[in-house]
Amino acid sequence: MKKITLLFLRFALSASYLSAVADRFGLWGAPGTEGVFWGDFQNFSSYTQTLNPFLPEFFIMPLSWFVTILEILLGVLLIFNIKPRVVGYASAGTLALFAIAMIVSLGIKAPLDYSVLTACAASLVIANSESV
Repeated sequence: MKKITLLFLRFALSASYLSAVADRFGLWGAPGTEGVFWGDFQNFSSYTQTLNPFLPEFFIMPLSWFVTILEILLGVLLIFNIKPRVVGYASAGTLALFAIAMIVSLGIKAPLDYSVLTACAASLVIANSESV
């Protein structure tokens, strides 16, 4: 049962990463469509600026692309169970940084509403699992 649980956890976390990437490229619908958070990369970059108001504007687009590529990599590596400990810790670190940025910029409610802390904990479970 533990292996099935870990498989489900990896796939759920992977789906979350890849769904967020799909949203920023409009694959879930255009901006303003019900259930779509960004709808295009420009809106995602604006959100990146919102979460990182202390960064100069010229850092925002590279950061937006870096995060997008990182989320694609984490999602794919989780699906194929490649280096699960490393990927689990990388995912936890990424999500912890997201949570901190959200708390500082938007308040504690945002990372709670979007289950960022739960996903961070799930990443740590994957990283620390004996059967990965």
